[in-house]
Amino acid sequence: MTPKFHTLKVSDIRKETPDCVSIAFEVPDALVSDYVFLPGQYLTLKRDFEGEEVRRSYSICSAPFEKELRVAVKQVENGKFSTYANQELKIGDLLDVMTPVGRFCPEIQAENHKHYVLVAAGSGITPVISIAKSVLNEEPESQVTLLYGNKGVGSIIFKEELEALKNKHLTNLNLIHVLSRENLGNDIQRGRIDAGKCDAIYDSFLKNQQVDEVFICGPEKMILDVKDRMDSYGIPSSQIHFELFTAAVPKKEASVASGPKIESNVTVILDGVEMEIRVNSDGDNILDAAYNAGADVPFACKGGVCCTCKAKVLAGTAKMDVNYGLEPDEIEAGYILTCQSHPTSEKLVVSFDD
Repeated sequence: MTPKFHTLKVSDIRKETPDCVSIAFEVPDALVSDYVFLPGQYLTLKRDFEGEEVRRSYSICSAPFEKELRVAVKQVENGKFSTYANQELKIGDLLDVMTPVGRFCPEIQAENHKHYVLVAAGSGITPVISIAKSVLNEEPESQVTLLYGNKGVGSIIFKEELEALKNKHLTNLNLIHVLSRENLGNDIQRGRIDAGKCDAIYDSFLKNQQVDEVFICGPEKMILDVKDRMDSYGIPSSQIHFELFTAAVPKKEASVASGPKIESNVTVILDGVEMEIRVNSDGDNILDAAYNAGADVPFACKGGVCCTCKAKVLAGTAKMDVNYGLEPDEIEAGYILTCQSHPTSEKLVVSFDD
């Protein structure tokens, strides 16, 4: 189902840390099925700021069994939406909220007997706490090791909720805080989550244990360090999952810009409706070209990360500048990130409906 925006009312705002709030939404009965989500998915919020449409994606921090739709928004420097959410947004306000998307999700089954290793830094805890709560609630025989990095105790998002979760699941949850600017009294919990810290944690807590699934969310360097070390421990890549917050906005690859210049006839299929547009191979990406032509195409980050703009090539060929979100099997099946894609054939058909 193609993601859609609906206008939802803010039902609750909770101050999680001095620079982070969590926001819950009231979902009308007629839209409940549209906002069913999996642990690890996210919402894209949209608002107009003095004529400029701003979209931002935020992970859902509630678990499906809690029957609440809640995201966390950490304020970032000069961030229009995050500043608004932390300083101006009020209960009762209305926001445009896209239906849930994302694949940073475990396949939770009651009969599972797994060991999940969850690694987060800063606001990367948002999808991870949803995963942790869901696993602990729905897989009573599974174990969770949660490694969470922050600057100090005061910046730990969901601190009380995490402690309550630990107290409730004493035998199933191992919660390890790592602080870069405060001392908890031992070396293993001091510093940043990098390759060396990952080795220390593994040697102390995981070395003689079976690790079945790894979920990592946070800054790119942390993700790459942890993924590299998990690979070195022999954990199959298919069992290591990660989600980037953001990636640098890429420059167009030379191979795209310097290849044969063509003007392609691109057919975009959205909600069963076909639109034909002309797109230069060295001009706008397919998403921007379709949006500028009036199509209500789904997108969020425009950085090749979130996969909201994923579409399937039904005919012709296209090339992506970068790809941080699609899995190899999806690329093999013909999917592209339209925010990063340019036509490489004179005719191209892409579908957002597949």
